[in-house]
Amino acid sequence: MASPIGWIAKIPEFARQVRAETSKVVWPTRQETIQTAIMVMIMTTVLAIFFIGVDSFFRMIVDFLIGLVS
Repeated sequence: MASPIGWIAKIPEFARQVRAETSKVVWPTRQETIQTAIMVMIMTTVLAIFFIGVDSFFRMIVDFLIGLVS
């Protein structure tokens, strides 16, 4: 069984592997990042409006059913 301290010796190799893999990443351009952020904001707004509508619809149904019981 390896000693519990043995993992410390592997840290430099791990760091080299991380650096090598990071160099392979294709980072998005500034324009791509801005476009993606805008799309996320638009979709978040659309979904918020949709869920407000669904929530209001179900609230009306529950209010109606509670009114029948009262």
